[in-house]
Amino acid sequence: MDAAFTAEQDEIRRTLREILGKRCGPDEVKAAVRTTAGHDRELWQQLARQLGLPGIAIAEEYGGVGCTPADLALACEETGRALLPSPLLATAALCVPLITTLGTAAQRSALLPPLATGALTAALAVSGPALATALALTGEDASGQWAGGGRAGGVQARADASGGGWRLYGEAAQVLDGHSAGLLLVAAHTGGFARSRTLLFLVREDAPGLVRTRQAVLDETRPQARIQLRDVPAELLGDEGADVPAALAATGRTASGVLAAEAVGAAGRALARTVEYVRQREQFGRAIGSFQAVKHRLADLYVQVQAARSAAYYAAWDPDQGGLALAQALEALRVTAGEAIQLHGGIGFTWEHDAHLYFKRAAADELLFGPVHRLRAHAADRAGLFTDPAAAAPPPGHPAPTAHANATTDATADTTADATADPGAVSASTTPTPTPTPPPPFPPASEKVAV
Repeated sequence: MDAAFTAEQDEIRRTLREILGKRCGPDEVKAAVRTTAGHDRELWQQLARQLGLPGIAIAEEYGGVGCTPADLALACEETGRALLPSPLLATAALCVPLITTLGTAAQRSALLPPLATGALTAALAVSGPALATALALTGEDASGQWAGGGRAGGVQARADASGGGWRLYGEAAQVLDGHSAGLLLVAAHTGGFARSRTLLFLVREDAPGLVRTRQAVLDETRPQARIQLRDVPAELLGDEGADVPAALAATGRTASGVLAAEAVGAAGRALARTVEYVRQREQFGRAIGSFQAVKHRLADLYVQVQAARSAAYYAAWDPDQGGLALAQALEALRVTAGEAIQLHGGIGFTWEHDAHLYFKRAAADELLFGPVHRLRAHAADRAGLFTDPAAAAPPPGHPAPTAHANATTDATADTTADATADPGAVSASTTPTPTPTPPPPFPPASEKVAV
């Protein structure tokens, strides 16, 4: 593994930081989230034209830049640093991988080029507050019960009576950028309860029967919408035999690395702003940053942020470690944002202060993609860290064969064979000694886990 960034990656980081530094300050962020779209459309088009940001991980044959998900994670570290309100996460990290994996050739050719240029945005709609479960971040659910399970609730799909497609009925309560996306990827159950299965459907923003309502949320930089589908015509993504839960889980592994990098960028910026403040704020005739207690607190934050950054970079290289990296990054952001408010003193506690932008992002991300303890518990389950040794032991009366026992059995067989060949050769020295009780079997070796 080469941990060094390439010249192209350094240029992406530098250019993106320069643009966002000029166009995405705290005042601009607060103004952008209060628009109808929830983001600055002009800035989004600028990022799409100059950097190809929406298509950074889309193949060149579809009009994208042709980079890897690691490059997208690196770019999202910069967008997280500025708390950029944009449809980048919903479009590039969640919907594009699903369309690429499940879509037909015609669907990829029709959808990926406008997504790559930023002319079209997309959002993933799953029923209820189940985004983390659908993406297999906090648990595995291959049956897709989070999508309704074929029962009442969730989103249900049925074949159109005219044979011209599908019809959807139901609602999804927390859809990232769902109020402004031109394309919705809706997870729905079909086949009834007995043969229920989860499929993904394409719904256009102007579909009849579609009602979208923007929700009031804690973090306005992550706008969410309630999607109501009332007999809405839809197009099936891919074919009916697609393994949608597996595709969602693979998307979740990649997206968790992107989210971890974004959280690390926000944590790093919150820490930098706090360090800048304690250097200027004076108390008792000296800067408060010169006090030893403040230095120790900032040093602890620096170590935690750097550790989370290393984990996020590793997850960009190995998506299987995305869950642990996301847990560490979300925890680092929450602790850093909380300490930033504390170290800013009385002004930091005012709701209008910029430090609260990072605190709201930390709280909202943990609610959407966590919580941290469930992310870690799921990663531990996948790695088999807490497998019960008794479960691997054989039932009573059926001891597991060991190397020592096999060797003793072989020696006894050899002695018996020798005695049969030469009865006079048997003596007291050939009497087998009692075999000691073998130790209990060790638990199975765990898979690799990034710490």
